[in-house]
Amino acid sequence: MPYVLISTQIRLEVGPTMVGDEHSDPHLMSILGATKRNTLGNNFCEYYVNDAPRVVLDKLESLGYRVVSMTGVGQTLVWCLHRE
Repeated sequence: MPYVLISTQIRLEVGPTMVGDEHSDPHLMSILGATKRNTLGNNFCEYYVNDAPRVVLDKLESLGYRVVSMTGVGQTLVWCLHRE
């Protein structure tokens, strides 16, 4: 899976960080130390780590991922990364 989206709420910029959805690569999620959560009211799961986004970005860079874009959506920060 060459693309990864990570995000966090602005008020939670020190973590936790959302690092994947229920269809994300389980091996990558394991490397990141992510756990799958189902938030009350959602009919889907997401993977989270307790690390700050900067720590997650450093880990993904060491695995060959590069930031393609970053944006703010309301109170959420989102990074899109790609691996060749």
